[in-house]
Amino acid sequence: MENGSNEISRRSFLMKSTAAGAAATAFTIIRPELVRGAGNEKLKAGLIGCGGRGTEAAQQFLHGNENVELMAMGDIFEDHLETSLGAIRDSKYTGVADKVKVDPDHHFVGFDAYKKVLASDIDVVLLATPPGYRPEHFVAAVEAKKHIFAEKPFGTDPVGVRKVMAASKKAEELKLTVMSGAQRRHQDGYVETWKKVRDGAIGDILATYGYWVGTPVIQQKERDPKWSDMVFQHRAWYSFVWLCGDQVVEQHLHNIDVINWFMGTHPAKVFASGGAAWRPRTELYGNIYDHLDADFTFANGVHMSSHCRQFRKPAYQEVSELIIGTRGRTNCKDMGPKGEDPYVQEHIALVKSIRGQGPYINDGMAVAESTMTCIMARESAYSGQEITWDQMMASTLDLQPKAFDYDMKLDVPPLPVPGEYKFV
Repeated sequence: MENGSNEISRRSFLMKSTAAGAAATAFTIIRPELVRGAGNEKLKAGLIGCGGRGTEAAQQFLHGNENVELMAMGDIFEDHLETSLGAIRDSKYTGVADKVKVDPDHHFVGFDAYKKVLASDIDVVLLATPPGYRPEHFVAAVEAKKHIFAEKPFGTDPVGVRKVMAASKKAEELKLTVMSGAQRRHQDGYVETWKKVRDGAIGDILATYGYWVGTPVIQQKERDPKWSDMVFQHRAWYSFVWLCGDQVVEQHLHNIDVINWFMGTHPAKVFASGGAAWRPRTELYGNIYDHLDADFTFANGVHMSSHCRQFRKPAYQEVSELIIGTRGRTNCKDMGPKGEDPYVQEHIALVKSIRGQGPYINDGMAVAESTMTCIMARESAYSGQEITWDQMMASTLDLQPKAFDYDMKLDVPPLPVPGEYKFV
């Protein structure tokens, strides 16, 4: 898989993409399989992960589509679930409240809540837990034959991401729609610009750049003394590598995914540097970096320069992409209209794919590859070594705990130090 992908030249990829797109358009009369039928039949959804992003995704799914309902919700914390349900019912989006049909028997709480949501009478599942859980939940959703909306990233370690890759292939065989939370792939300006770049608008690509230069994500100001390690780390999940993947994975994926998309493949190797310039070495701040720079190289020799950081204001901020070609340049969205809210548009595209009213969509493999690209940069920065794609595809790195319990003690590995940290 990795060797074939590395050998795809930009031009051959674009020709294949054009042919595939034409085929998809020609055969939209053949509808992807539905759990409950075809056409405009009602679609029932379940939400797994009731934090801020899950709450928003449920609202956007309900607002963007007719004849859909939210039927079941699951989270490891009851207060998250109840707060989320209230916010969805009181949504700022129109047409949402009447589509919420979550009765008390379908409020599922616990580490096994995802299994209960998937066992409910639903057609579509929205996966929005912290990304450390994404592989397990994604695989289970495919096994349950549910259509999937999965927030990015698709994991925090190579072992988990490879599980998503395999499950994505299975989803395609079953014609299950897989929509990712990498919403730029369904944002009008980006889509139209991608088409024009594919067709040669800026010539051959010479160099690419991606930036997420933002501010810190701090979820807790202090630790409640009643919280166990397991509870605390979930309440402050963005501070812990096993749950969030670090900023380059959880957040910067948006920009790296755009470059991979426009290039038509993933990089072959990377070297990166990073660290914690201001984050205190206390448990509230966990074991993630606050800045990371990476130099990726694609198989055809094109580089992607990537920079992400989370510094406190008034530090400079920038979130963007840039591609330089032989005949021009683009910020990846300047050749198309601004369009509607992309967070809603991706859910409209999701439902159209399920109903056969638009092209079949399976973002699984593409966004899994972008997730692996980001993890590759993180591991390079942590270890101080150049890391290749082939090494990532053979890596045994698995960050997930082997047991889950609310009262568990869960030690936090130290902040990685290049030269001491070992990539496996």
